[in-house]
Amino acid sequence: MPDLTNPLVCTVLPTYNERDNIGPLIRGVLAHAVTSHMVLVVDDDSPDGTWQVVEKVATELNRPGETRVVLIRRMDESGLTSAIQRGIDEGVHTYGADIITWMDCDLSMPPEDLPNLVRAITEEGADVAVGSRWIPGGADVAHGTMARSLSWIINRYAMTLLGDQVHDYTSGFIAARSPVLEAIRLRGDYGEYCIDLLGRAVRQGYRVQEIPYVCVPRTAGDSKTGANLLDYLGKGRKYVGAAWNVKRET
Repeated sequence: MPDLTNPLVCTVLPTYNERDNIGPLIRGVLAHAVTSHMVLVVDDDSPDGTWQVVEKVATELNRPGETRVVLIRRMDESGLTSAIQRGIDEGVHTYGADIITWMDCDLSMPPEDLPNLVRAITEEGADVAVGSRWIPGGADVAHGTMARSLSWIINRYAMTLLGDQVHDYTSGFIAARSPVLEAIRLRGDYGEYCIDLLGRAVRQGYRVQEIPYVCVPRTAGDSKTGANLLDYLGKGRKYVGAAWNVKRET
């Protein structure tokens, strides 16, 4: 297991067209760090030049002998799940990170809440920590009634199949010990990867701990969660399928 007396935490930020949000997010993550911390941005060649902002921030924040910000600009590959997995692999194998975290890059997941997830691992013995909107102290004020209702229904369905140790299987605000992520690689195209990951972690006996957080509206740019009811239902089918597949396999 990793040495958690002085762990290196790597926060993976998968980006596509988040030019106005990525700079404040990187700085916020590092400003609130409670242990050695680096940020690894995996950008899918954003047309808005997100990667250029990251390059500039990296030049400002990296120090001799200390890498704090890394950019991976993907030219021939795209997708949320593969971007996070690329970041996990780089963080663990290239930089030796003991804990990997990730979050949305629109500032809906406040970077000041990230240390709470890290402490759940370093101080409370969790293998995986999940930022949760659906436990006391958590809330979702970022999305409308339709999106919140569908999320609640999907999460109740996942709890029925996979266990109520987790109430927010669709969180996407995650911290985990690196050996867990070595054992359970991400699967899926979009947000269903999170149900798959957490469901397998629970059913394989890892200690998964939820930490409440309040999901807030993005500050700039366009949401990628869903444009309309049809889009939400399309993603919802993948979420339902992911939960059923984990139940069937384990």
